[in-house]
Amino acid sequence: MTRIELLGVPVDVCRQENLEDEIMKILEKPGTKQIVFLSVWDLLKARNKKKDFGDCLRNADLILPVSKSILKGARFLRLDVPVRYNPFTAVIQILNTLDRHYKSLYLLGARKKTLQKAESNVRDTFHGLKIVGRYVGYFPKSAEDDVVKAIYKAAPSLVLVSEGVKEKNLWAYHRREQFSSSIFLYYRDCLGIFAGRIHRVSEKTFDSGKEIWSEVGHSPLKVFLIFPYLWYKILLLFNRFFKKDKNSEEGIYHVESLENKTSPEESKDM
Repeated sequence: MTRIELLGVPVDVCRQENLEDEIMKILEKPGTKQIVFLSVWDLLKARNKKKDFGDCLRNADLILPVSKSILKGARFLRLDVPVRYNPFTAVIQILNTLDRHYKSLYLLGARKKTLQKAESNVRDTFHGLKIVGRYVGYFPKSAEDDVVKAIYKAAPSLVLVSEGVKEKNLWAYHRREQFSSSIFLYYRDCLGIFAGRIHRVSEKTFDSGKEIWSEVGHSPLKVFLIFPYLWYKILLLFNRFFKKDKNSEEGIYHVESLENKTSPEESKDM
C-alpha cells in the first residue's frame, strides 16, 4: 500500500486483493486506529486548515476513496491512481476478514429498532464475528462518558459507527486517547442498510459514478454541490500547470546530496 497526496490531502492506494492483509496489519498496531472513506467533498473539507479534519486524515491508518473524481484528479496530476471503494461493499469485506479471524465488533449509531435489527442480521451473516456491544446513536452529551467507557471495556477489534453520531469521523479522532486498541470506521448508512431500512446504491450506479443523483433525489439541495465540484476542478488545473512539484524537487535534492556525499574511504583515496 502506498499513500499519495492529492491537493495536499492524503489518499491511500490499496488494491482490493491487499485489503485483508492491510486490515490485519492495522489490527496489530497498538492504540486507537481509524479507517476513513474519503469523498471528494471530504477532500475539499480537509484542505481547510482551520478545521481538524485534515489532521484526522493524516493520522488515519487507511484512507479509501469513494468518489470517482478523486481517481480522475490523481490521474490528471500524474500521481499513482488509487482504487475506488464502494463503502458498503468495503464494510462487508472488512467484516468478512474479521469473521475469518474470529475478531470482535461493536455497533454504534442509529435508532433502537434499526440497531437491534442490524445486530440480528450481522449475527446471522457473520458466525465467527463476536458482537461485544452496541449503543444507539443520537445520544445526549450526558451519556457520552458511558459510551466511551463501554467501548473501552469491550475493547472490540472494530467499532462500526453509523448515523446519529454528530462528529462522524471526528468522534473517534477527538477521543482517541480514551480507547484501548480498536479500529473505528464511520459509514453513515451502514446500520440502516443492514437493518433493511435504507436501500443501498446499486453496483451499476456506483461503478458509473452516478450515485450523487440518487442523493440529490433524497435531498434536492445537494444539487448545489456543483459549485464545490467546479472549485475542485479549478484546484486541479492550478496544481497541474502552475504549482511546482515539491516531491520531485525533494527527490532531486536527495539524489544530488547522496551523489555529492563521499565516504571516509573515498576521501583517503582522494
